[in-house]
Amino acid sequence: MADALAAGGELTDEAWRAALLAVPRHLFVPCTAWADPDDAPGYLIDRENDPDTWLKAAYADHAIITQFDDGATKITEGPGRYTSSLSAPGVVVDFLELLDADSHDRVLEIGTGPGWTAGLLSHRVGAEGVTSVEIDQEVHATAVANLASAGRRPYLVLGDGVRGWPGNAPYDRVHVTCGVREVPYEWVRQTRAGGVIALPWMPRYEPGYQLRLSVSSDGAASGNFTGFAGYMLLRSQRAASPPTFDGEFRYRSAEIAPVTIFAAGYGADVAVAGMIPDLAVSVDREDDYQAWLWAGDSKAYVSGSQVAEAGARGLWGEVERAFLRWVGWGSPELSRFGLCVMPGGQYVWVDSRDNPVRMPGR
Repeated sequence: MADALAAGGELTDEAWRAALLAVPRHLFVPCTAWADPDDAPGYLIDRENDPDTWLKAAYADHAIITQFDDGATKITEGPGRYTSSLSAPGVVVDFLELLDADSHDRVLEIGTGPGWTAGLLSHRVGAEGVTSVEIDQEVHATAVANLASAGRRPYLVLGDGVRGWPGNAPYDRVHVTCGVREVPYEWVRQTRAGGVIALPWMPRYEPGYQLRLSVSSDGAASGNFTGFAGYMLLRSQRAASPPTFDGEFRYRSAEIAPVTIFAAGYGADVAVAGMIPDLAVSVDREDDYQAWLWAGDSKAYVSGSQVAEAGARGLWGEVERAFLRWVGWGSPELSRFGLCVMPGGQYVWVDSRDNPVRMPGR
C-alpha cells in the first residue's frame, strides 16, 4: 500500500511511510464493513466468511464504511447514509502531509472515527501529543479498543468536535477528518500563532476542497485551497434535505447554459460558493447538466436553456452573475483562492486575504 501511494505521488514524506508501516490499517477494519471503491459499486466485506477479500480491501486505496445512519442501519443490511469510515489511504496521506506535523507537535484531531489516523499521528508526534475528539459514543468506544490493540494511546475524548478540546490547548496542528461548511472559531482560538489547521471545506455549492489554514498573531486563520476533497459532514453542519420542486415558478431562458458553468472547473465553483455562501446545489452531470438550487425560501431548476425560479430571489440569475464576475477576473484557478476565518465568521478570498470574494451589492 505504501509503495502504491508513493508511486502515485500521494506519499512523499518518509516519516509518514514509517507511520503507515507501524500502524497497520487492518487493525482498524471491523469484522464486517462496507468497501467503497471510487470506480465500482460498494460491497460487503466479512473477515470470518471471506478473509482474503477482507484483507485485500483493508489495504486497497478506497474508503471502508464502518457505520450507516449513525448506527441505525446494520452494515450487513446494505448501504445507508455513510456516517463513519476509514478514509481512503491516499486521501489520509494527502491531509497528513498537508498538516505537516513534526515530532513533539501537539495535535488536535476532530473526528476520531475508527482511530487509524489518531494512531498514525501518535506514531509521528508521540501519543502524549495527540488529542482526538469523537461525537459518537459507539464509534468512540471502538476507537479506544482499536488503538489499544495497535499499542497506541492518544488522549481520546467523547464530545462535540465543534468545541475542540480546550483542556489540552494550545495546539500546533489541528487535523479535521470530517467536512466543514463553517470553520468553528474555537479551532482557531485553540491553535497557537503559527499553527496549522488542515480540513476538508465543503460549501453548500458544488464540491469540497482541501484547505490549509495558518493561524496568525491577530487571531485570524487564512490559507489557500490545495485540491479537491469529499468528506462526510460534521454532524452539526449536515445539509438540510432539498425542498420539493413544485408550485408556482417563473420561467425564462438561461443566459448561460449550465454545462458552461458547471464544467468550468474548481476555480469557478469556489468563486460562486464564496459570492453566494447560502446557496445549495445538486447537479446531474449525466443528463444535460440539470441543476437544482435552493437558498432560504427560494429555489430554481435549470436544464439546457430552460430556467424555472421561485421565491424572492432569482437563484440561477445570481449564479450567472457570479460566474461572469469570475470570468471578468481572468478565470482564476482554484489555487489562487483561499479562506479566512475570524471571530465574526469566514470569507473566501482571491490572491490575498485582503481581497474578499463578494457579489456586488452584498
